[in-house]
Amino acid sequence: MLFRESAQTIAERALDSSLYLHLTEQFAHMHGYRPSAAEVRSWERSIPAFAAALNDAGLGEVEIMLEYALPLNSKRADAVLAGVHPVTGEPSYVVVELKQWSQAEPDEDDPALCRIDAYAHPVLNPIEQVRRYCEYLVNFNGAVAEHPGRVSGVAYLHNATEFGVAGLRAIELDDCGQLFTGERRGEFIDHLRAKLSDKVPGARAADELRAGKTVPSKQLMSVAAQEVREREQFVLLDEQQVAYRMVLNAVRKAKQSDHKEIVVITGGPGTGKSVIALSLLGELYRQGVPALHATGSQSFTKTMRKVAGTRKREVQDLFKYFNSFMTAEKNTLDVLICDEAHRIRETSANRFTSATHRTGKRQIDELIDVARVPVFLLDEHQVVRPGEMGTVEDIKAAAAAKGLDCHVVPLESQFRCGGSDAYLRWVVRLLGLQSGGAVVWEPDDRMQLLVADSPGELEAFLESRRAQGYGARMSAGYCWRWSPEPKPGAPLPADVVIGEWARPWNLRGDRSVSGAPPSALWATDPAGFGQVGCVYTAQGFEYDWSGVIIGPDLVWRGDRWITDRTQSKDPVFKRSTSDADVDRLIRNTYKVLLTRGMIGTIVYSTDPETREKLRELVGGVVRKAVPVWK
Repeated sequence: MLFRESAQTIAERALDSSLYLHLTEQFAHMHGYRPSAAEVRSWERSIPAFAAALNDAGLGEVEIMLEYALPLNSKRADAVLAGVHPVTGEPSYVVVELKQWSQAEPDEDDPALCRIDAYAHPVLNPIEQVRRYCEYLVNFNGAVAEHPGRVSGVAYLHNATEFGVAGLRAIELDDCGQLFTGERRGEFIDHLRAKLSDKVPGARAADELRAGKTVPSKQLMSVAAQEVREREQFVLLDEQQVAYRMVLNAVRKAKQSDHKEIVVITGGPGTGKSVIALSLLGELYRQGVPALHATGSQSFTKTMRKVAGTRKREVQDLFKYFNSFMTAEKNTLDVLICDEAHRIRETSANRFTSATHRTGKRQIDELIDVARVPVFLLDEHQVVRPGEMGTVEDIKAAAAAKGLDCHVVPLESQFRCGGSDAYLRWVVRLLGLQSGGAVVWEPDDRMQLLVADSPGELEAFLESRRAQGYGARMSAGYCWRWSPEPKPGAPLPADVVIGEWARPWNLRGDRSVSGAPPSALWATDPAGFGQVGCVYTAQGFEYDWSGVIIGPDLVWRGDRWITDRTQSKDPVFKRSTSDADVDRLIRNTYKVLLTRGMIGTIVYSTDPETREKLRELVGGVVRKAVPVWK
């Protein structure tokens, strides 16, 4: 959160500029950039109206937590009120979403979405938005996980009249989803009094919520079976829910009017693209709608098949590859969900493709043609192989050539790396993937970053985290040759050699060897620890602690990174691959590896000058394997 004080103190500080200066400084410290003028303006206009209502309700000692960060992602509730319930005497929390809107109307296709003049695309109805914040908080904060009744939610549209927003109440209202306007300010005050006592300060209840242990994120793979076969396991927030509903609305329209359209969902690592994909597949599967999930990743597809389809072959068959549709007829599916669509290739044909199937058709056209609603989820900055060409512009151009509507939904908030926007921004600036140059890491309370002196220290640190019950993996740039896999029973060849330290790569094949899991399961099977993963087995997955070995293909010299293609052993780099493409792909590779950790990352470079630069950027001190907070 950016600021916490009593309602009375916040009302007093809102009268001058000190509150907004403090919020601005805290925001810049936490996120690595300054808030937009629109965000500051919203604080200046909404907080005084909100704080005044609390004080008029006699709730001056209720604690207000402004810009409250939801656990394990970068979403922030505008405010969370902490106090004591006037009847039960138990802690009571009210999640508040503040809007400056003067008017809004429900989307004609879906009342859970709404439209306002300021946005070209529909946004989530604030009643649904705050309801999902409440549900998410209960799911991921131990202080309320066993007491969901302690959490309620309300949207306060202080500038709105009843006439201007009455249509928003077309969706169901409940204790976690209420809406009040400035015209019904008295009812808003009565509602707050019914949730919060005016006789007991809220500081202790706020302490309890802040101290609540973060319930571990429900890992995508561990709940895939329930997600697909039983019920929705993930809470989709804000633009995630908008994307999800836009796809379902497109499916409904396609069935009603023989309509075809494309939906593109784009976002960086951890923005929830695969969670949306799995939620969509689960809902469509339950409705009996013909739909398939496809990726260009063997690891991701095989893991989905194994985990989600352990008892049902039909569930395994829901997970395909991008090149599975070469001979499919047009519109044979209602929906095709293309996850990790940045891995779309120019053609589905390879050296094993028979001559009769070599049609010359582009892979992107195959994927669009096979379904009435093709859905593409992608991150353009995760392209790590030559020939990968899944971009928003490619898809929009293909859609335009076919005369099809194409809707793009951007995802802003991210759930990976503990929800730390600051860490992701640090990574992309470190690697020169965003302007501004590398900066010193300023520790936040979401993500931990450490530098190791040796690969042995890196491995020992990760092993100590595993002893505490955390998941951990080691990965590295593709700078060491990869021996053929041994026969069953033979030891794995220790290909990754750094001084006296040597470890094997993860397996390449589909079967377990000497206790090591097959390639597709390296990131999710506990037996994957001890082998070094490459980008192709790590991409698309996450684990609690990530150890990253930066090899000699990327070194720091003077004031910049230098890529050395001669040090890369990746067979996908051909002589025809330009130096500029190799440079971009190597940097993207390390971006993927550095953004797999949910709790922390420990990094080691084989190059002394690079190691020294990393120490300087991470605070000048090599962090030893000390215990971390739980």
